[in-house]
Amino acid sequence: MSDQQTPKSAGFRMPAEWAPHQRTWMMWPTREGFWPDMQETRRNYAAVARAIREFEPLTMLVRPEDAAEAKSLLGSDIDVLTNPIDDSWARDAGPCFLTDGKGGRAGVSFGFNAWGGKYQPFDGDNAAADAILNAAGVPIFHSGLIAEGGGVSVDGEGTILTTESCFPNANRNPGWSRSRIEEELKAMLGGDKVIWLPGNVEETETDGHVDGIATFVAPGVVLIEAEGPADHDWHGINLANISAIEDQTDAKGRSLRLVKIPDAASAVSDDPRFCRSYVNSYICNGGVVMPEYGIREDGLVRETFEELFPGRRVAQVPIPAIAIGGGGIHCITQQEPAA
Repeated sequence: MSDQQTPKSAGFRMPAEWAPHQRTWMMWPTREGFWPDMQETRRNYAAVARAIREFEPLTMLVRPEDAAEAKSLLGSDIDVLTNPIDDSWARDAGPCFLTDGKGGRAGVSFGFNAWGGKYQPFDGDNAAADAILNAAGVPIFHSGLIAEGGGVSVDGEGTILTTESCFPNANRNPGWSRSRIEEELKAMLGGDKVIWLPGNVEETETDGHVDGIATFVAPGVVLIEAEGPADHDWHGINLANISAIEDQTDAKGRSLRLVKIPDAASAVSDDPRFCRSYVNSYICNGGVVMPEYGIREDGLVRETFEELFPGRRVAQVPIPAIAIGGGGIHCITQQEPAA
């Protein structure tokens, strides 16, 4: 692609997650020493993949040496693509797919540095976006911005949601002003307006990815973590994020409706990385795949999802051996939109 031409100038934009998918992409867990029980984590990943496969095709990137085991756990109806990856966060290391509304598709490959250099090596994961886009057979736009897919949510109509605590962090984009980051996001994702939330500086695994805090679920509708009780660890943080968005309008000028849901605060884990976010769920063709923690909130949030997505079936998957890595179902998936 020409250095002068951007996806936006070429007529492309990132569709909303609820738009029709061609398939889902995932990446197989591999980083030794990161996962307390690698086999259990791989079983959790396989369970998520099989739940998604009930709704749409799915391809798993897998290191060549892990292919046989992955195929046995995933089953014959999930595609496996061998590639030298470092670990398993397809939302972040993978690309952001784009469409032009005329049957054309493309993708953005942002730079990836393992959430600010937190893990080594990351060169395999930094190359994963190009590998996925090449496998999908679509043109690639490369961006000089260090960014992860979990750091943005889009409504497909020009609005981008992101956080102050993530991409402007010096561990990713030193020397980039917020306004420069904003312009790059709009150029790469086809956006017209960026809404900035404070994020979460206390969530140090991703530095406050928006997909654990708030996400578009329909035009003009944002699902967001509720503030929780006053003694909740992140009560003030959640309040600040709610306050930053509640009076906003989207790129079309619509006032935003906020749908608040609790997090899984009572889920038991000693690991400070443990992901308790129900916002971190995944919308796919005809379905929504959400985490199950074995607590009362599972049912409450499921009821909210059934109201928000009346035409989709809600599937719940236990993810204790994924959440312990600091992410959830959204973090390990990346949608490829249909043309």
